[in-house]
Amino acid sequence: MIRKQVYIKPHHDALLKKRAGEPGVTEAELIRRTIEAHLAAGPSIPRDISAWEREKQFILSRVKKGDQERGRQWRREELYER
Repeated sequence: MIRKQVYIKPHHDALLKKRAGEPGVTEAELIRRTIEAHLAAGPSIPRDISAWEREKQFILSRVKKGDQERGRQWRREELYER
């Protein structure tokens, strides 16, 4: 085993103590099981940087359009897809 030191919030400590006491396992064992379960769930959803770039371009186009029209000429509701 490799020893690790981590910092947790007080409410996490209380939850850990409560959960570790229920099945009769140590806090360390509960942490190991939780890490295994989390990692076994697979990778998280990757961030789509291109989606942000498209959104940024859309925002810039709306800003530019507003500048050309001397103020915002659109309503918030118009930005939502129907």
